[in-house]
Amino acid sequence: MVKEGYAYGLPLVLAGGVILGFGLFWPGKFFLIAAALILAFALFVLNFFRDPDRMIPTGPGVIVSPADGRVVEVREEGEGERPRLRVSIFMSPLNVHVNRSPITGVIQDVTYRKGSFHMASEPVASVENEQNVFTVEGEEIKVVVKQIAGVLARRIVFWKKPGDRIERGERVGMIKFGSRVDILISPEVSLCVQVGHRVRAGSSIIGISRPTST
Repeated sequence: MVKEGYAYGLPLVLAGGVILGFGLFWPGKFFLIAAALILAFALFVLNFFRDPDRMIPTGPGVIVSPADGRVVEVREEGEGERPRLRVSIFMSPLNVHVNRSPITGVIQDVTYRKGSFHMASEPVASVENEQNVFTVEGEEIKVVVKQIAGVLARRIVFWKKPGDRIERGERVGMIKFGSRVDILISPEVSLCVQVGHRVRAGSSIIGISRPTST
């Protein structure tokens, strides 16, 4: 479990336990019902902050998913001086929300952009929503990842800084309570997913970068 989960979940468990104690000594169902609701919500919160280990795929050129969720959009768009292929992943509140690095490399840039809070599943969220954007440059490919806030998820966490070297599938941050993650890659990458596919951070292969011939 991510350490932030204890700060959110344990107070709820404590409150539910105290109210349950009242329910055992006072007649009526009010305290028991209240305790059950609070403890159920505590389980939901603790489940949200779960952080399971993942089997990270090996092999040259493998690009893994930065997030758990459903692929909602795949499209080509401009990014800097050259076009990029964008794969957008929507994370519901039931998904694991820990984000991971798609490749092995060095973080070149981290930029936090203020913005709106549209529904994370909508295409406009990639452009207008508040987001944290970071770039990872590997030996043969560079990827850009956008952690995008949604209507409920307004707290983006990023644990790394420019200059850090990270491994493929390494944990880099999270977005609290539902959101969206975009990954921008070269159009030459052989894509392994399409709209509607379910992916898991660190273990699902988004695409494979083939070395260019000289």
